[in-house]
Amino acid sequence: MTYHTNIPALFNPESVAIIGASATTGKIGNVVLANLLEAGFGGKIYPVNPKSETILGCRVVRNIRDLPDSVDLAVICIPPAEVAGAVEELGMKGVKAVVVITAGFKEIGGSGWYLEENVKKLANQYGMALLGPNCLGLINTGANLNTTFAVGQPAKGNIAFFSQSGALCVSILDWAKDRNLGFSKFISIGNKAILDESDILAFLAEDPDTKVIIGYVEGVESGQRFLKVAQNVTREKPVIMIKSGKTGAGAKAASSHTGAMAGADQAYEAAFSQTGIMRVNALRDLFNFAQAFSHLPLPAGPNVAVVTNSGGPGILSADAIELSRLFMAPLSVKTVDALKAILPPFAAFYNPVDVIGDAKADRFSGAIDIVLQDELIHSLLVLVSPTARTGVSDVAKAIVEVVSKHSKPVFACLMGGPAVAEGRDILVRAGIPCYDFPEPAIQAIEAMNNYREWKDQPMPVEVCYRRDIGKAREIIRQALAQGTQEIVEFQAQGLLKAYELPIPETRLCRTSDEAVSAAKQIGYPVVLKIASPQISHKSDVGGVKVNLKTPEEVQAAFLDITSRAQRQRKDAYVMGCLVQGMVARNAKEVIIGFKRDPQFGPMIIFGLGGIYVEVLKDISCRLAPLSLSDAQEMIREIKSFPLLRGVRGEESVNFTAIEDILLIMSQLSLDFPEIHEAEFNPVLVNSTGAWVADVRVILAPEH
Repeated sequence: MTYHTNIPALFNPESVAIIGASATTGKIGNVVLANLLEAGFGGKIYPVNPKSETILGCRVVRNIRDLPDSVDLAVICIPPAEVAGAVEELGMKGVKAVVVITAGFKEIGGSGWYLEENVKKLANQYGMALLGPNCLGLINTGANLNTTFAVGQPAKGNIAFFSQSGALCVSILDWAKDRNLGFSKFISIGNKAILDESDILAFLAEDPDTKVIIGYVEGVESGQRFLKVAQNVTREKPVIMIKSGKTGAGAKAASSHTGAMAGADQAYEAAFSQTGIMRVNALRDLFNFAQAFSHLPLPAGPNVAVVTNSGGPGILSADAIELSRLFMAPLSVKTVDALKAILPPFAAFYNPVDVIGDAKADRFSGAIDIVLQDELIHSLLVLVSPTARTGVSDVAKAIVEVVSKHSKPVFACLMGGPAVAEGRDILVRAGIPCYDFPEPAIQAIEAMNNYREWKDQPMPVEVCYRRDIGKAREIIRQALAQGTQEIVEFQAQGLLKAYELPIPETRLCRTSDEAVSAAKQIGYPVVLKIASPQISHKSDVGGVKVNLKTPEEVQAAFLDITSRAQRQRKDAYVMGCLVQGMVARNAKEVIIGFKRDPQFGPMIIFGLGGIYVEVLKDISCRLAPLSLSDAQEMIREIKSFPLLRGVRGEESVNFTAIEDILLIMSQLSLDFPEIHEAEFNPVLVNSTGAWVADVRVILAPEH
């Protein structure tokens, strides 16, 4: 997997220089050196300071020029105006990797942006792997390396965490100590001048100390590269991420239905979905999931059993499981008979298994052992309420002992505060995830099952459709030459034909007599639509008439449409009307479109179409290029999918025909970066096929 050549020197250096090391307690240069020493780093350390002889017992180097050649890693803690000069000197000394902790760069705008560009240019010139600027630093517990200015040392573990926010890193380090959570790597990526999340993911995928990757991002650099890297990484290790900025406040309104609905957050949602990244919306979920993936094997399937000493929480768990993608599996007859042999007659022997409130450790242990032997059960949730007779600590020890004999994932939920604290610690130390309430535990089980399904999927196969690119390019070239930003339906017919898209027979008619003649040749019934470069939303001006069955109806509709358009849009040049064959009346309307996202490129959308699409906003999104499985998932994700499948005796629509149009739209979006947005709305679909009944193409302003 591709990442910066010198990243290994960043995480596993044999020598570290601290540029701006300080003898003053509390200064960043002092804290970084102290943390490095406290972590037990075994390599050579070179504090660089022009005024001191020794700092924290380390002999000081007066300036960068006096450093030995080929130091692996330098950590920069000096004012921003001095950073570029330091990077250049370090590059001349052959330093392989640099962490720039200093702030005051791109994040402040203006002159800071130029300072960062200069630092970036110099780092690239010397081939240095640069982390930051404006970052907390990094920790590699396996190498006893801590180059951060955070307080304290994290415990060793198999979770790698990276974050764009340094302040968040500090909070999480403190939070993790209370929960006995350990890390393999801890990385603050800051402004991402050189190294970004793609580099970090690619490196962590190959890191033997890392089992789970979690991260916080505010934005992604190089979206297309991120997609390729992430899709490969998640085949090897689970990646769980939280992305801030969901609301997209301040985004400009888009001119098409597609543009209005396809915001930046939908692009991230699609990116995470297509690459197998598990997205969470709260920090607690980030670590709830990480705790499970860190210690447990993946479940072999979705079937969950619950063992509890309290009926209420058991029922709540059953409800939460049924509302998830998991399954509250029935226990086998053999399992039920075995439970009846050890539990009181008034216990509940079916799923959930209620061992009753007076249960002690032996009863819990026996029930858990029996349920885990059931071949129908893939994972187990144990719920413990602190009753007067239940010794929670003893129950926790019993859970640890019995679980060690089985290979299935077991999750625990100890409900309470101080009364269950000791039991929770026993479980966590033994590697059994323990939650305060059933719902987070079930969410973690669902996440693990979803990840198992992702890993079991074959790699996506891209589909390429035949098209006449030369013909399509000429249509776009003509529009650009005319200074047109929008290609409306009557102009875009040639584009549809170039991609061999199914369209109703259509003629442009400039007079009512031409319209009557065209309708006769096409065959009744027909549809009439206003043809004007300035009118894209035809229904807004009464510019569409459907189900016209006679010459008289066609003639009257032509005159009504054109006169109405001229009255309501005096600025519009009305060329006449399109006469179009009418698809079967039982067809349903869907929308297929794309909008070019600045980070990830074309984002394809699908949903119910027609005039209410922006009101309903029942859409699904994926990033191009689409695979066949992407197209199939998009169709089935929308809430109104049952309407397409057919209700109350209706025939199902032709899903293969919709898939073809989705894949062709994906191909079109990749073929022409000049197109910013495009939509087919409506696409009429019934049991026999699908037809693109209307089209809009919006060109990018820069073209």
